Formats: sequence, structure tokens, C-alpha cells
Amino acid sequence: MPENAHLSGSINQINVEFVGHEATPRLLMKLSIQLHLAGLSISNTVFILEEFGVKHARSTVHNGVHKADLQPETGRSSDQIAIDETVVRLTDERYWLYAAVDPDTNELLHTALEPTTNSVIAHAFFHELREKHDVDDAVFLIVGSHSLKDVCNRYGLDFRDEKRGNRNSVKRVFLEVKHRTYLFSNCFSHAAAETADDWVRSFAFAWNQLI
Repeated sequence: MPENAHLSGSINQINVEFVGHEATPRLLMKLSIQLHLAGLSISNTVFILEEFGVKHARSTVHNGVHKADLQPETGRSSDQIAIDETVVRLTDERYWLYAAVDPDTNELLHTALEPTTNSVIAHAFFHELREKHDVDDAVFLIVGSHSLKDVCNRYGLDFRDEKRGNRNSVKRVFLEVKHRTYLFSNCFSHAAAETADDWVRSFAFAWNQLI
């Protein structure tokens, strides 16, 4: 499918009913949200809006991304799922990003940003993943994490300890997220962790539309 078809489909799925009677036309609000999630900084996104004759503060784009409440589609199924956890930095604090990826399509199925990592959080992540998608028959590709493996054992889920191969799909996602989260220093400075968690879900939506 042509790339512009992906972009068009993604924009059409962004709900901006929250805009109401604000000065920004809804199509331009959708475009600004998509551009920022696709990698454009908030400052450059505001510049694009100005090219269309719309002047707004950076907070308009920031708030628009969160009010749109974007997240990956539910109801997916896959033969294999790459799942992992990694550390990301938000300002001066460390958080743990959990992610589940379909290695056949590279789509992000589920994400969670947590202040630490332990078995309770791993169980909660798997519970949410299983609630959203049909994954009980999948083979989970995991390496190193005892808590993730323990969850699979508890629920009778099949898993394989794999360092390379299809598991590399989740590593590619982590690299992109870490590349983007350096922007949090000016986009999400002093923001609550819930704000960053919401941004990651929105990023997952955009990632799935544009891969």
C-alpha cells in the first residue's frame, strides 16, 4: 500500500471532537497530531500550522495528542509475539517500558510505562494484553526476564527464549521509542508519568499506521 494511503488512513482514524469551536480547523488538528507522532517536534509542528495561517502555542499540539486518546486497535491475533521490557528516561527519572510486538507485521499490540519492574507489573501487563488481543495460542519470544517467563508458566502460555530472529522486531520499536523520548525534555518536562504513558500509546497507534 502506498505510504500516502497509510497516512490518510491514520488521519481519518484520529477523533478530534474535543476541538469544538477552537480556532484550529479539525483537519489541521488531525494533521498536527499525526505529524508530531510521526516524528516531527512540537516546535516544527507549530511552524507547519503557521504555514496554513493558524497560530497556536506548543501546548495546543501537546494537549491535542493526549485529548485524541489514541491507542493500537484491539482484537489482533498472531502465531508469535515478541515481548520485552526496557528502561527509558523521562527527564531525570527512569521508567520501564513494556511492549508486545507482532514480529510478522512489526505492529505494536500493547505498551505500558511503569516506574519499576517486578512480577506484579508483568502479570498486569500480560492480563491487559490478553484482554485486548487473542494471544493465548501464540508463542511468546522472551529473553532474560524471569518475571515475564513466570507469567507464561502461570497461565500455561508457550514461550521461547530467543535473543535474535523474530524477537528483533521489539528491539527496533524500543530503539525508536528511546530515540523519541529524548524529546520529552522539552515536550513533557515535569509532566506526570501518566502523560508519557499516554504518549507511548499514541505513538503505538501512529507506528502501526505508518510501518
